[in-house]
Amino acid sequence: MSLCASLRRTTAPLSWASRTHTAIAMPLRAKVTNPAWMSGTRRYATPTADVLKAQQDDDPDDVIFTNNYGVRSIELNRPKKLNSLNGSMARKIIPRLQEWAKSEMAGVVIIKGAGRAFCAGGDVAALANWNREGPKGQQRSSDYFGLEYKLDHLIATYTKPYVAFMDGITMGGGVGLSIHAPFRIATENTLFAMPETTIGFFPDVGASFFLPRMEGSLGVYLALTSEQLKGIDAFYHGVATHYIHSSTLQQLESRLAELQFPDYMELNDRFKIINATIEEYSTGLPADKPTISGELRKTIDRVFHQDQPNIKAILTSLEQVRDNAPTPELQTWATKTLDTIQTRSPISVAVTLQQMRVGRQWSIAQTFQKEYEIASQFMAHPDFVEGVTARLIERKKERPNWAPNTLDDVKGRDVDEFFVGSASGQSLPLISDADYNEYPHAWIGLPRDDEILREAGGKKSEDVVASLLEKYEGKQGVREKIKEVLDRYAA
Repeated sequence: MSLCASLRRTTAPLSWASRTHTAIAMPLRAKVTNPAWMSGTRRYATPTADVLKAQQDDDPDDVIFTNNYGVRSIELNRPKKLNSLNGSMARKIIPRLQEWAKSEMAGVVIIKGAGRAFCAGGDVAALANWNREGPKGQQRSSDYFGLEYKLDHLIATYTKPYVAFMDGITMGGGVGLSIHAPFRIATENTLFAMPETTIGFFPDVGASFFLPRMEGSLGVYLALTSEQLKGIDAFYHGVATHYIHSSTLQQLESRLAELQFPDYMELNDRFKIINATIEEYSTGLPADKPTISGELRKTIDRVFHQDQPNIKAILTSLEQVRDNAPTPELQTWATKTLDTIQTRSPISVAVTLQQMRVGRQWSIAQTFQKEYEIASQFMAHPDFVEGVTARLIERKKERPNWAPNTLDDVKGRDVDEFFVGSASGQSLPLISDADYNEYPHAWIGLPRDDEILREAGGKKSEDVVASLLEKYEGKQGVREKIKEVLDRYAA
């Protein structure tokens, strides 16, 4: 039986009378009186006076939860702050996810943002202010990261289908809420980046896991430069699994609410149905290849390759491209990239490169535990306060006063201190015991370069397209991805 036929049989739509009431699904109050993440054998922490006060000060409306038949939606609701994530929001989302994981009525979880951003990151200005208070404030900041990473790991190991609408700015903390989901939908409004080295920090929220696993050297390049990807590029490069126009998101959400899954249906089978449902709303791509393609992509893969021994070797490679580039465009790119890296926090750049080297060996649970230790080190380092103040609070154009100030001044021992682990020897306790070394849902996106090249061995390009289109059930973007890969490797 074809998937489409199966879809029709297992997802019988609600009656017309029922569907007329879809629009009046009522939002739920966000307040949680008995937070599940504070109970059980794997507790977050014994609530301190500061934590209890923070809970009392939580905004009850910064997250809106809605039930719409089989869909449970999370809407980040701080549009004036670009939905930047804070402890108040995380403390509400965690118990809802735990509650829905146990509910037979909850079929699909959707997360989205109000306004022009999905989520532009964490509320780092508040963290910088806490850090100025000394060790007590720095610990408060570390506690926030512990809470955020628990939420991200819960999403990464969630037992229900989880769909992220990455419609708008998706950076930093917003990436943590979306990148580990099996379904990540980009639109024409999506703007993806991990800009942490700009503010004296490092790419966190699981970046140690997903960036080194990106194709070629793209992950290292994005980590060191904070380069932004628009929606279509996020889709082609695997950051998003689907690309649809933002005007259809509400219709898609209503359609997902109609899906009904038998209790016995395996999670992967549910994924297949949701994947096909999202594809129903694919209306074409605005570009037939990503911006980073062809000679530029080949240069990035070479310059930022994992065999480069250190950041100085990367800079030397960039200088060679700048001085010997075959095209003016590539020369301009190399010059810009050199300037970009040299304006970033030197300690952040050096730590981030080491993170990209070792993170490929970490499991998803180890990732968040290691990142918590690194984040705690950064909370005690002056570059974080300096970077946030200069870039985000005072909005200065000149280079911040980093310490150390240049990459030459960064010593190996300075970097090693961020990877020694916690003084107590205890790891961050996570909410879920689930773990893995590779994303179990990676098949939902476009085929990767290596799969395309394996399929292409001794075949005509049209046969490669036909074979992979059949395997990926006609998925939008497969044909374009195959052409870009074959053209790149043929050049």
